[in-house]
Amino acid sequence: MFIIIHCIDTSVSLTALGFQNTTMHFVTEFVLLGFPGQREMQTFFFFLILVVYLLTLLGNGAIVCAVKWDRQLHTPMYIFLGNFAFLEIWYISSTVPNMLVNILSDTKTIAFTGCFLQFYFFFSLGTTECFFLSVMAYDRYLAICHPLHYPSIMTGKFCVILICVCWVSGFLCYPVPVVLISQLPFCGPNIIDHFVCDPGPLFALACIPAPSTELICYTFNSMIIFGPFLSILGSYTLVLRAVVRFPSRAGRTKAFSTCGSHLMVVFLFYGTLMVMYVSPTSGNPAGMQKIITLIYSAVTPLLNPFIYSLRNKDMKDALKKVLRLRINQN
Repeated sequence: MFIIIHCIDTSVSLTALGFQNTTMHFVTEFVLLGFPGQREMQTFFFFLILVVYLLTLLGNGAIVCAVKWDRQLHTPMYIFLGNFAFLEIWYISSTVPNMLVNILSDTKTIAFTGCFLQFYFFFSLGTTECFFLSVMAYDRYLAICHPLHYPSIMTGKFCVILICVCWVSGFLCYPVPVVLISQLPFCGPNIIDHFVCDPGPLFALACIPAPSTELICYTFNSMIIFGPFLSILGSYTLVLRAVVRFPSRAGRTKAFSTCGSHLMVVFLFYGTLMVMYVSPTSGNPAGMQKIITLIYSAVTPLLNPFIYSLRNKDMKDALKKVLRLRINQN
């Protein structure tokens, strides 16, 4: 397969960069290689990812509908879960539809602007997810460690404020890294050995080294990852310490099961993020980067409905009620 690089011929003075009389050819689009291989293998990947995507939409969409239509779930914990499920729908939709189109495409191109828009929304939604996981852990800490004060602290107004802070903060964090990386000169080649526009491959394609920009992004990613992660660990440490003191063995078993499931998702999500983005020069091979990215961008949104919500008796009862209501209306 021959890949054509679309460029704009532009004479640029690079004296400040140490180059003399150099003509730069700035790319206007990138090529996302995705999952290269035989057509049969690409077809397999297409249907596998499509099934994961549809199941994720179905599971998270069911949770959103249940929280919206069942008044018994209009409590802070379930409102957080409903917003988290809504977030997961958009998070997986920021990459997977383009990934599916890319698998079937012969050119596998994405416009320069489209690449950085995907970069912005993918990482903004991922940052919002980090904040939501932290807020949900804090909610469980209040409910278990301070049950008497929980209703007066986690009021409806405070719940709405936390939700708005998560959404707004998530989308305000990433314009700076996106702008910094997009201002780097990309003069070819334009081939990204990935299925998403990711900072690592983009830095590798820049015509000049950008250690200061890499350091800023590294510091920025570390703060976004470790800040919420440490707050989650702190909340669940206090929760588990309180659970150990429960007089009922059945209560302890249920709480440990719930916290263990939640922590499994947290470690799966944050573990893959740390491998990918905490070190600016991690040196992971392209194949490993794709697998890791696929885990936190597609697998965790698929698992979250089952671990956070669908194993919950109240949620399952609400889903059955909503399903019966829809059937009766039809």
